[in-house]
Amino acid sequence: MSSHTKSFQEKIFKEIKGKIKEDDQSVPYFLNGYWYYTKFEKEKGYPIHIRKKNSLISKEEVLFDCNDLAKDYEFFNLSNIKISPNNKLAVFSVDTVSRRLYTIKIKDLESGDVLIDSIENCTGSFVWANDNQTFFYTKRNTQTLRNDKIYKHTIGSSYKEDVLVYHERDNTFYTNVSKSKSNNYIIISSYSTMTSEFQFLDADLPHSNFKLFSKRKTGLEYSISHFENDFYIITNIDNSKNYKLMKTSVLNTEYKNWKNVINHREDVLLEGIDIFKDYLVVSERSNGLNRINIKRWDNSENYYLDFKSETYSLYTTTNVDFNTNVLRYGFNSLSEPPSVIDFNMETKEKTIRKEQKVLDPNFKKENYISERVWAKGEDGEKIPISLVYKKGLEKNSKNPLLLYGYGSYGNTIDPYFSISRLSLLDRGFIFAIAHVRGSEYMGRDWYENGKLLKKMNTFKDFVSCTKHLINERYTNKNKSYAYGGSAGGLLMGVVINLAPELYNGVISAVPFVDVVTTMLDETIPLTTGEYDEWGNPNKKQYFEYMLSYSPYDNVGKFRYPNLLVTTGLHDSQVQYWEPAKWVAKLRELKTNNNLLFLNTNMDSGHGGASGRFEALKEVAKEYAFLFDLENIHK
Repeated sequence: MSSHTKSFQEKIFKEIKGKIKEDDQSVPYFLNGYWYYTKFEKEKGYPIHIRKKNSLISKEEVLFDCNDLAKDYEFFNLSNIKISPNNKLAVFSVDTVSRRLYTIKIKDLESGDVLIDSIENCTGSFVWANDNQTFFYTKRNTQTLRNDKIYKHTIGSSYKEDVLVYHERDNTFYTNVSKSKSNNYIIISSYSTMTSEFQFLDADLPHSNFKLFSKRKTGLEYSISHFENDFYIITNIDNSKNYKLMKTSVLNTEYKNWKNVINHREDVLLEGIDIFKDYLVVSERSNGLNRINIKRWDNSENYYLDFKSETYSLYTTTNVDFNTNVLRYGFNSLSEPPSVIDFNMETKEKTIRKEQKVLDPNFKKENYISERVWAKGEDGEKIPISLVYKKGLEKNSKNPLLLYGYGSYGNTIDPYFSISRLSLLDRGFIFAIAHVRGSEYMGRDWYENGKLLKKMNTFKDFVSCTKHLINERYTNKNKSYAYGGSAGGLLMGVVINLAPELYNGVISAVPFVDVVTTMLDETIPLTTGEYDEWGNPNKKQYFEYMLSYSPYDNVGKFRYPNLLVTTGLHDSQVQYWEPAKWVAKLRELKTNNNLLFLNTNMDSGHGGASGRFEALKEVAKEYAFLFDLENIHK
């Protein structure tokens, strides 16, 4: 059915690949005596991880060449690398199935040998203690894929002798292990959608017992960072929905001892902190836009980084060095390629370390317009939409438009640049992101009003955004397209039941569409940990509400848009049979002859194909589907 687009798919693939700098490398960062970076070589799909001792002019030491490691597998992902404090050993984790079950291995960096130790069914999360002999790691339940156990491993011993240091028995919680940036503490986190709990251990004393930070209390969320004699805590305590920053002595960590540092603000979401020797850096969101606030610990300075753009993404990146005045952050927008910037917090000098190159002599960022508009929701709420299109485009209702949405778990899809997206824009498409409720784009309330018994807001917001873009003459319903993946695939499934007439075509990637059946099955991945997001269907109220929107259960005799549904055989998040049975039911009931494709990748899981070029082939296939519907064939 799509064979006539095969040559066009190949053209799109080569077009996108041709704009990507193939021999590329990341911006190096300095840690514990070494500079670290990754690089890509021409025609190779996987990164090479490298370090250099003391200076960037030193000899390259290849830690891992993922092209060699991947050569015997259809799928390969090296998810994590942690170097021992003495720089002699590396713990790393790999997934060769795409099921997100990682195998942990250890490499001797002096000899180059991979040690016999091999630990299976892990999350890929692990940290070194300070003795260079001990590391802690997280294991998954192989059936539900829940992270439920933390183990301790000693170099040279068999993994069968590993010590279980923590077992999270509440099946609505996950657990993980990390290390404070100060390197003083090993930290175990336990968390559900709306509750968290931490334990900590002196990293110099890995064989002592973990100490509880503050006992879990339903609805109380917090996260911790260490600095000098205190822990700094981002928390929603005292009904601080948008979170506030508190601190407490390392000696008295129960929440009754916490003291305010930054008060809760109704209009500002506190998203994270980066701690340096002389500075506290606070990542915030106000009116949907990211901000970075820089404060000296001695209170002698307090200022914001300034950005004039209407809609953009701003985020702190790799800031592993505690003893520096340089903050590294990233910036991009729908029309501006990503930049990595080093900002000297003392002198206020900015140094652009890298701006992504687009290898197209005709590309100029000034040739693309990005803007933010606001749609009126069904209940009167204003819904933000970020858009990008080619300069000179007229709002005459004749433009094809692709609207993207997600809207779950509080995950915010910020406006971001994409080289592959240029193939859409240069052929006359408008691309837009609907910042629907269920994300935290407009603060924590924005999320709370798009989950559980308010989940319908997410779906109705997306429909309202589509209607607004049609009414404002950006497009018309015969040239309107929508895209969503995973929980965004659920969004697509609901939207085509609510308003199938608004779209000519929809792409639903790895979609979560059989909500009730899935959430009733505690034996499969994610279910119990997601009761706080979707509700527990064993309770009548939630069962009936889920049933009212579940895409599979509400398929009807409708004139559905043209549909491309994708899945992966090894998908750990949304099992492949879910989209398959949904497509079968759509085939049975739909009342028109519009296209309905199910594309199953037999070698991948939830994240699609591995390797930077294989992933582009999937993008080319999706774009060819859209272009074919628009009779664009070159």
